[in-house]
Amino acid sequence: MRALVVDDEPLTRAALAQILADRRDIADFDLVENAHQALDHLRKRPVDVLLLDIHMPEMSGLQLIEALSQQTGVMPSVIFVTAYHEHAVEAFEKRAVDYVLKPVVPGRVHEALDVAVRRTHQERAERLLGALNDLRLRPARTTRIALKDKGRVVFVDVSEITSVEANGNYVLLQGKTGSYVLRETMADIAEKLAPEGFIRIHRSVLINGSQVDSIQPGAGSEYILRTKSGKEYHVTRTYRGNLKGLAQLWISDEAFLFG
Repeated sequence: MRALVVDDEPLTRAALAQILADRRDIADFDLVENAHQALDHLRKRPVDVLLLDIHMPEMSGLQLIEALSQQTGVMPSVIFVTAYHEHAVEAFEKRAVDYVLKPVVPGRVHEALDVAVRRTHQERAERLLGALNDLRLRPARTTRIALKDKGRVVFVDVSEITSVEANGNYVLLQGKTGSYVLRETMADIAEKLAPEGFIRIHRSVLINGSQVDSIQPGAGSEYILRTKSGKEYHVTRTYRGNLKGLAQLWISDEAFLFG
């Protein structure tokens, strides 16, 4: 998971950075000094968890959350970190997962982060479940592709292909009733099959989105994708952003956070 610290006090930023660095479930994090820097950062690189000061020059933390709520995309789990307890009620009205008082106590911050991580995993799982349910309800495609096989041309229904895997100078198409070897580059076959709902989850693997059974967070920044045949694949960090395209393709313009 990714986190962002937004606080105009250098000592607080340093203390929170040390706490985040000690956690194995936070893959990386960044530090900014004010809400305007935070908005710019979040437009370019969304995060899962936001540790946010309330009293800051020009734009408060509460105003930042208000601005973010008016934008499209998935809201991060928010932990307010402030010296002023009187804002607690308003903070929770803004969907904050927790409210930590300064000076920060590491144990208390870790408790808040535990809650934020759990909420992020739960909301991510709910989005994935919704996307996969819609995917299953989508009518099956009838597109067929022509393949040369042992001196003949075979017509294969694209929906019957589960995966495409690189094999040296060839690619191996794994189907429900057999497999086919083509002399193609992975880049070329990925481009041709993208309109048919195939997504790249590894430099050497394409998956047919209609054959996906489930996706769940794995170790570190990876995801584990399971097909209807029961085979599991690791979605690497480089390609996990493609899962967002899978969700956009089948349900709406709403973006899911996989990046």
